[in-house]
Amino acid sequence: MISTPSEAQPSLHPDNRFLVPSAHGPDGAATRFERVPVVIFPDAVGMSRHAATRIREVMDDARAEGRQPVLGLPTGSTPIGVYQELVRMHRDEGLDFSDVVTFNLDEYYPIEMESLQSYHRFMRENLFDHINVKDENIHIPDGSIAPDKVVQHCHDYEKAIAEAGGIDLMLLGIGRSGHIGFNEPGSEIEDRTRLIVLDEITRKDAASDFFDEKNVPLQAITMGVGTILEAREIILMATGEHKAPIIKRAVEEKPNTHVTATFLQMHPNATLSLNEAAAGALTRRKTPWAVDRVEWTPELAKRAVIWLSERVEKPIQWLEAGDFHRHHLHDLVHAYGSVDQLCDRVFQELKERIRDSGRLPSGSRVIVFSPHPDDDVISMGGTLGKLVRNGNDVSVAYMTNGSVAVFDADLRRHLDFLKMAAPSLLPEGGFDEGTDRIAGITAFLDGKLPAQVDTDDVQSLKAYIRYTEAIAAIRVMGLDASAARFLDMPFYKTGRVKKDPVGEADVQIILELLREVGPDHVYVAGDLSDPHGTHRLCYSAIRDAMKRYNDSLPAGSEQPTIWLYRGAWQEWEIHEADVFIPISKAELDQKIEAIFKHESQKDRALFPGAYDAREFWQRARDRNRETAASLDSIGLPQFFAAEAFVTCTDMP
Repeated sequence: MISTPSEAQPSLHPDNRFLVPSAHGPDGAATRFERVPVVIFPDAVGMSRHAATRIREVMDDARAEGRQPVLGLPTGSTPIGVYQELVRMHRDEGLDFSDVVTFNLDEYYPIEMESLQSYHRFMRENLFDHINVKDENIHIPDGSIAPDKVVQHCHDYEKAIAEAGGIDLMLLGIGRSGHIGFNEPGSEIEDRTRLIVLDEITRKDAASDFFDEKNVPLQAITMGVGTILEAREIILMATGEHKAPIIKRAVEEKPNTHVTATFLQMHPNATLSLNEAAAGALTRRKTPWAVDRVEWTPELAKRAVIWLSERVEKPIQWLEAGDFHRHHLHDLVHAYGSVDQLCDRVFQELKERIRDSGRLPSGSRVIVFSPHPDDDVISMGGTLGKLVRNGNDVSVAYMTNGSVAVFDADLRRHLDFLKMAAPSLLPEGGFDEGTDRIAGITAFLDGKLPAQVDTDDVQSLKAYIRYTEAIAAIRVMGLDASAARFLDMPFYKTGRVKKDPVGEADVQIILELLREVGPDHVYVAGDLSDPHGTHRLCYSAIRDAMKRYNDSLPAGSEQPTIWLYRGAWQEWEIHEADVFIPISKAELDQKIEAIFKHESQKDRALFPGAYDAREFWQRARDRNRETAASLDSIGLPQFFAAEAFVTCTDMP
């Protein structure tokens, strides 16, 4: 668990059930903007283990009181780590669930229990099938009941919770709209279990699970805010940069119906458990000097100067003592003695981080890891072109085949081409055999249900579409097909949005490539907020492989430099980036041309994410232009566009 010198030591909550840090320091300043206790963990693994341990403690407490433990459980990606730890505890430590009663928060409506997206199926696959909980003790809202029975079903659900003695611990996630359960904006504190219409944002967030927003149910059955707040203890968990803005609102705004998670502030024993990324927008993380006195490290001083420059809309070297004083940064000036010296130091450091082609790798061995077959050109296409022109030996490793992101209509278009071209390309006999297979694939597509998993043949053909697009894109950059490495990592090949955990086979594939190429520089996707988690899984696999690779290098050998890029879902902020690479208009045009080669992702990508309505080429263009504009606004040289990177030798 992360703590800072300014935070108070943990204090026992009034009902003696959970150890949490005080919401305020002794002087009322440390976390004064936070209206509910917050615990920040360095990573999601530690957060999940902490929650699982607390669940075990709650189970023990209930049994000591002579009653059955009752748990409230969520779905979604965030609690999966908790469920994995509970399964491990059951398997390795004998944690007993035979007397545990569970109530799930919600379920889509209408939906069949066996549907791939059903929360009944989710809970079985991720928890219930792996522990000794009794079927009669599992309660999940039924999304398949008749409409005229929904009201009674919701009433019975409330009654079952009451008869079980109430919920001991409620585990929650949070939606981008601020909902807990499916209590969308407008929900009231008195609301009970009911049928609710899903918010547009929620349906967009769910679109990747259903393979298209149009397939997402319009409604859901959810516990109400009032039902949730009756739990004896509540832990809300959140991970990732994409959750940071709504977490700030949930923690720092007064209770309101626009962000239903703010109602947790009214609970006597509610805690938010966050990883560093999800906590990133909290005032104590974003601008800690606005919360309490801080130790002015060089990194924090740089961050404050950049923030002040942007806040007052002045270049760094135009800042005056009055600007610092009016924004309560007196102690920063005192720590560095002179405004001019401080600003000049920050300015020179930032200027040093700008690297033109002459300061980029040349004549080196380079691997660019691309989680999907288009992340390379979307996120670092300008830099990729420069690396090629600098005479580097560049390999682009496409980690997954991207097949689930291809529309059926795109496959049909390619099948039509094959049927028309087959007489010219195939020998007699081969033509008939090929067209028979095409007919079978077409028949499957004709009868395919919404969100149905593709056959192996269809998945393979969709993968080939992505592969050929990737080759066309790197050709724009000056590379040929031999530079493309299609790793086809096993964790991805489920045919579903939900992926398998990264395994040894995935790590070995990467390790073999590292040993074959012996890279001097390795480029890795560092934007971990993609909606389906593939970037995050790829990152973890590369990190494990890189550690093994570096450990195997001869003593005294130089480790490869890691360049973490972003761009598909987010961009490095100015104070975070170690390197800024200027991109000319011609280079940005080349990058966009390469992105256009990914035709199956053009105009309307299957999984664009819920956070940005723009096409990927537009996101890339705008983010690169915005990075350059941000550098210009704080007084650095003016560029047409720029890509940003964080460099390291050991991946964090």
